[in-house]
Amino acid sequence: MALPFAVQARRAATALATAAVLGATAAPTAFADSAAPAAASPQLPAGLYGTKDPQFDGVWRQSLALLAQHTVGVRPATSAVDWLAGQQCADGSFTAFRADPAKACDAKTMRDTNQTGAAVQALAALGGRGEVVQKAVTWLKSVQNDDGGWSSMAGAPSDANSTSVVIGALAAAGEQPASVTSKKGSKTPYDSLLALQLGCDAKEGERGAFAFQPKDGALAPNAYATAAAALGALGKGFVVDPAGKDVTEPVKPLTCEGGGTKQAAADPEQAASGADAYLVAQLDKNGQHLLSAMPGAESRPDVGNTADAVIALAAGSHGAAAQQPLKWLEKNSADWAAQHGPAAYAQLVLAAHATGADPRSFGGKDLVTALNDTGPKPAGSAAPSTAPEKDATDNDEGSGVWWFVLVGLAIGAGIGFLLSGRRKKNQL
Repeated sequence: MALPFAVQARRAATALATAAVLGATAAPTAFADSAAPAAASPQLPAGLYGTKDPQFDGVWRQSLALLAQHTVGVRPATSAVDWLAGQQCADGSFTAFRADPAKACDAKTMRDTNQTGAAVQALAALGGRGEVVQKAVTWLKSVQNDDGGWSSMAGAPSDANSTSVVIGALAAAGEQPASVTSKKGSKTPYDSLLALQLGCDAKEGERGAFAFQPKDGALAPNAYATAAAALGALGKGFVVDPAGKDVTEPVKPLTCEGGGTKQAAADPEQAASGADAYLVAQLDKNGQHLLSAMPGAESRPDVGNTADAVIALAAGSHGAAAQQPLKWLEKNSADWAAQHGPAAYAQLVLAAHATGADPRSFGGKDLVTALNDTGPKPAGSAAPSTAPEKDATDNDEGSGVWWFVLVGLAIGAGIGFLLSGRRKKNQL
């Protein structure tokens, strides 16, 4: 998801990101795997999901939780929606967490496109917060880079994860991403994304992959970025309409007959197909899961990024190709989700939804109930409402564990992702 898919996201990653963010950028994406901080925040705000310190991923994990609930027909508590909307700065942006929303955002506030994009996707889906959504979209447009893309932090070089999260937000708000152009050069978000895809001059096994950002002018394949970009190139957000196992649209790798150029994809749809083909090859190579690409991390299965890949394949109408990694998730995600909490449960709910699986019976786990238990009591479980009703019995005690994904930590250092969700997210 992006989800920053958060954190991401988001999709979301850990405080690991902080040092690198000073010299680079972080992008939450609801799409990766990371360790959670040990200490819990002593006084958590009413309405917030999870029990851990929200300073790096509060908005990201809240957005994913609300979006996942809405997607499966759960009406979130009003306190939860109010908390998210109340995190917005006056200029329309969101940061990861504002302990005191009554205190105005200032120049030191780290405004974040991933957190903002995730909030837009959630609040647009829930309805009833049109002014908040439009202010956020206006801010996102105001910090678009000249190449048409976005970084996690305004002014830093564009990255695939952040650009994809914003594309999803624009689409959720009713915008046409291809019509949102930079002030200089009139570049679109798709121009920025496709420039980050490895083409015919790359090694055969790397063609179709996306880089998080260029490093020293070169592109390196990155699974986090590839899964996010496969969604972004199709103009999709974190929520993907179900693609059942009988949906057998073939995965088409990039072809380079007759030579080829640096960028092999002629359009965003072809770029997404090439990205999906790269993901399928990596899944097949590793036993139907992706490996952690976190800086300094040992080579191990990455549950979050595997879920991202499943969603990306479903978005490309490759439901059949998503079935094997989905089965791997059903067998191997329970402990991970219990450890990482609301954003992790939300990510799995969205993966199940995208593939037509039942999130209430996922590897023997009821993901929806587990997600609900990390936050205030839902207002209802009927069909999604355009304006969540007030629930007088809101329970403000969340039982989840803090989670967020880091996908982008380095411009000069080459480290990768920050936050949750999506979460923010990485260059290796």
